[in-house]
Amino acid sequence: MNDDAETGTRTGAGTDPPRGPRGGIDVGGTFTDVVLTLPGGGTAHHKEPSTPADPALAVARGLSAATAAAGLAPADVVDIAHGTTIGLNAIIQRRGARIALIVSRGHRDILEIGRSRMPSSFDLHAAKEEPLVPRERVIEVDARLDANGRVLRDPDDADLVRAAEELSATGADAAAVVVLHGHTAPDYEADLTARLAALVPDVPLVSSAAVWPEVREYERTLVACMNAYIQPLMSGYFDRLEELLTGLDVRAPIFITASNGGSLSLASARARPIETVLSGPAAGVTAAARLAQAAGTTDVVTFDMGGTSSDIAVTVGGAPEFAVNTTIGGMPLILPVVAVGAIGAGGGSVVRVDDFGLLKTGPDSAGADPGPIAYGRGGQRPTITDCYLVTGVIDPEEFLGGRMSLDRDAAEGALADLARALDGEGNQTARAIADGALRIATAGMAVELHKTLARRGLDPADFTLVPYGGAGPTHAALLAEEVGITDILVPASAATLCALGAVGADLRRDFARSLRRPLDAESAAAVRSVLDDLAERARSWLADQGGHEAGPVRLEASADLSYLGQAHELRVALGEADDPSELDAAALAEALHTEHERLYGFRDTGAAIRVGTVRLAVVAPRPDPGADRAAPATGEVEPRAQRTVTVHGRDVRAAVHDRAALGSGHRLTGPAVIVQDDSTVLVPPGWSAQVEPSGHLRLRSRS
Repeated sequence: MNDDAETGTRTGAGTDPPRGPRGGIDVGGTFTDVVLTLPGGGTAHHKEPSTPADPALAVARGLSAATAAAGLAPADVVDIAHGTTIGLNAIIQRRGARIALIVSRGHRDILEIGRSRMPSSFDLHAAKEEPLVPRERVIEVDARLDANGRVLRDPDDADLVRAAEELSATGADAAAVVVLHGHTAPDYEADLTARLAALVPDVPLVSSAAVWPEVREYERTLVACMNAYIQPLMSGYFDRLEELLTGLDVRAPIFITASNGGSLSLASARARPIETVLSGPAAGVTAAARLAQAAGTTDVVTFDMGGTSSDIAVTVGGAPEFAVNTTIGGMPLILPVVAVGAIGAGGGSVVRVDDFGLLKTGPDSAGADPGPIAYGRGGQRPTITDCYLVTGVIDPEEFLGGRMSLDRDAAEGALADLARALDGEGNQTARAIADGALRIATAGMAVELHKTLARRGLDPADFTLVPYGGAGPTHAALLAEEVGITDILVPASAATLCALGAVGADLRRDFARSLRRPLDAESAAAVRSVLDDLAERARSWLADQGGHEAGPVRLEASADLSYLGQAHELRVALGEADDPSELDAAALAEALHTEHERLYGFRDTGAAIRVGTVRLAVVAPRPDPGADRAAPATGEVEPRAQRTVTVHGRDVRAAVHDRAALGSGHRLTGPAVIVQDDSTVLVPPGWSAQVEPSGHLRLRSRS
């Protein structure tokens, strides 16, 4: 069984670079965003209400509406890149498939034991995360490898038949196969998986080493289980997506954005859906880093505030930070991902009074259906969006460019009910409650952002905030003031930036193999050999993608190295992997010394070194979506209206400007509100805003 043997009908392999409009799609909790690159240059943007019961339906509707608005037909689109968090939500909400786990004899409790840590060491009532596979669906087989990949025990036919019968009896929709030390001999584990698959052809099986051959049995088991857990759901979604797009006469190849900021073919995403769980947020970060660098800004904090949550990521020197482990639904994920962290509420987060009579925001969200009370779709609880409306930040008649009218009276009534719940008499106004809720949400976000930067030894004042998502530009200045950031760059297409990032996402896949050996001449030779093998696999994978490459392919090598005795390893870049012949023991040692000195201020040249995991990323550029340009400013900035906005407990008269009427070089001072079709930018008192030549807005604190 070869995990690279992925086939599909929409990869477009061997075709010439596309000429024509390209589509980027991001499915969010409240809206599904669509971006089109237009043949004559520039981009078109559209937001479609998400359809949680059938997410692909919003994609089809959004693509139809976006192409129609641009004077095109869906069939004109030459390729589509698509980001989604369907798999992520399934893991978090435990809505995946019924799966089983096949493990080496004696390791039936691998998920139950985990790392033997409680979620909170000081909370006596904390409950450990329920395993994805209950113990009664874990099946043992007599297969075992040693730490060097030698086969110690191999199951006979009778043992495999017994395991297959037990698997069938569980009624599982899919199963993962994990052999102790399977990462040391991926081919053995793949062969065992194939032997079992022949006995239970109706149950899809996945080998853990085929998904991710890295040391750490518990984490590798979890990756394989997560992949099996979401595979039936994701395959069903992809089938539905193809069905609806085919109904629109769309024959373009479909790419799915990945958690590492790149993209992969639809066939690859079917085989390895675990690589897509953070696809939407990752695409937004890479797009934000790219546009910030083009604007001359390399150190940024991205702030993605959508309908359900808010996420941040840190970019230093123009490159987004990567993590080789993160947490999803309380469980570790060891795949390389763009380091995105959740920091707080989204536009749909519910405002409430808790059991102690305190005003709180989140974590519950009204989502897309029913959504905020002001949407008029049956929502009963006020949200952050309702607070924006009641404080005057957004206009009820201008939401989504006037395509959707909001019910301000309903939002005010719900917030007035909260005022009565707070003091029993309702002495505070709905506007005061709304402003208080926004300040509470901001404070919570600021705490998380401070912690994120402090862990890296970074000062917020040294960074530019790049907000996006529907609510990001609206809340950006409030958050920046709270944390001490004085510079904000609001993308011209902020509300649909994740979809724009999908259009420009390069084809990328990460490969890894663990060695876990002391560094010497022999292990250095093993590093070179592994890199050669991974490079061959990478090129084979790339040949199946049909990615319409726009530039030279890069093979980026790295390794996890540590001084002997250290509990954690450093990921050390080793440069291009086309020719690893110069990577001898001395070169590897110097790479660790240099990185350790950069991070911690010293090197230990007398310490022994251990080689952990060897990594390789293949990156094939896809055509850049390009950038819109703002028309030069003509005349003075003239607001089209004035309205009262509540900011920090004060009512102020804010000038209202249309984003489309602002040209490059136009400058205005707060308090002001800048309205565009898919978002609203708040410029508080003490801030100024200027339109960059790129069309992005630069907000700066005047204090």
